Amino acid sequence: MTNFKSLQLETTLRYLHKSQLTTIFLTLHFRWLGCKWTITISFIAYMPFIAAQFYPRAYTLLPAGLAVGFGGGPLWCAKCTYLTVVAEAFTRIGNGGEATAQRSEVSVVRFFGLFFVFYQMAQVWGNLISSSVLTHLTGADAGESEQANANWTEPHIRDVSSICGSHFCPGVTSATENANLQPPDPRHINILSGIFLACMVTACVSVAFGVDSLTRYEKKRRGATSGLSGLKLLAVTLRQLKERYQLLLLPITAFIGAEQAFIAVDFTSSFVACGWGISKIGYAMICFGVANAVGSALAGALTKITGRLPVLLGNLILHSSLMLWMQFWRPTASDGLIYCTMAAVWGLADGVWLVQVNALSGILFPGKEEAAFSNFRLWEATGSVITYTLSPYLCSSTKLYALMMLMIVGMTGFSTIEVMERRQKRNSPDVKTFELVATVEENDKN
Repeated sequence: MTNFKSLQLETTLRYLHKSQLTTIFLTLHFRWLGCKWTITISFIAYMPFIAAQFYPRAYTLLPAGLAVGFGGGPLWCAKCTYLTVVAEAFTRIGNGGEATAQRSEVSVVRFFGLFFVFYQMAQVWGNLISSSVLTHLTGADAGESEQANANWTEPHIRDVSSICGSHFCPGVTSATENANLQPPDPRHINILSGIFLACMVTACVSVAFGVDSLTRYEKKRRGATSGLSGLKLLAVTLRQLKERYQLLLLPITAFIGAEQAFIAVDFTSSFVACGWGISKIGYAMICFGVANAVGSALAGALTKITGRLPVLLGNLILHSSLMLWMQFWRPTASDGLIYCTMAAVWGLADGVWLVQVNALSGILFPGKEEAAFSNFRLWEATGSVITYTLSPYLCSSTKLYALMMLMIVGMTGFSTIEVMERRQKRNSPDVKTFELVATVEENDKN
């Protein structure tokens, strides 16, 4: 949605992500509804925000954005818990009813990788729809759109190389100075809103009638927090912040939220929209989505071969190199391939971050997935909040340097976890660093 209503939706998204601070308390949804119905009802919370685009005003967008915030926390926590539990069950089936630490860990990463492949393909189809609506409408609208796009390809007054990219500062350049920043026709926005609202309804119905309940898998697990009362579950979630591993994961988790907010708002506005045109944002983000899906798939495959740490160190080098190059590159209106390449490399790196950190949250805290993923969502949203809040006041170059610093701090915390885990396994080879699933039959024998 930031493709065509960046100013209104940027304000709304700040409130949306601030409401993610309620994620800790909304983990009670698991006790009352279970993962499946938490996901279904959370989908419904997204619908008012899409519908509000038909009449975008502060009193329609802000409450709808808050509704998305209240639904987003339980949605992602339920999704992560569902994937972790099903991955463990899959490991037992494929291993003759038993699950080793190494096999379970690989399965969790691969399941998250597969999920994010499909999740990021939504970037492809969503942006393909938006780009088609904005640039290829038939009839009179198409002629107006093509004429407008022709007028937007070159700025009226100033050269894009001096005002776009890392040189872009919010509020300095307006649509009168750079025609690339002129917003599209409201009629096209209404068409897009109707299409996306229909997709959301379809997704809700699909989960409600096509997804199995997690109860059949949780009955064979020991230590799952889904069996706790509401208040105890809330206490477990809050106590999770005392875990040293959880604290070490906070910086990299916040970085994921910050870099996703940057690519969604700052990259699309300061690089693509400013230098190439608003109607071209969809094409760049299609490249982002495809590469993100590839990165998600590669994360699981490479982890099986090399382990987590080498994959993330390579990802650190890739992402930091891209940020440094973006700092010094001077954009032009004819560099469409470069805009798409930057989006693709960013998507590749983001896919690896998402899969690895999500999977590690499930691996390190078995039986406490709801609390762990609730904290993941909370601090990811915190990174987004900070980025959205500072976005109107900082130039793109400053944002890129801040992202690099946060990424390095986050990777330091992640590496510390890896070192601690390896030392613990070496010093106590017979003691598992985390408890895997146990069947009801095993409990009965004990």
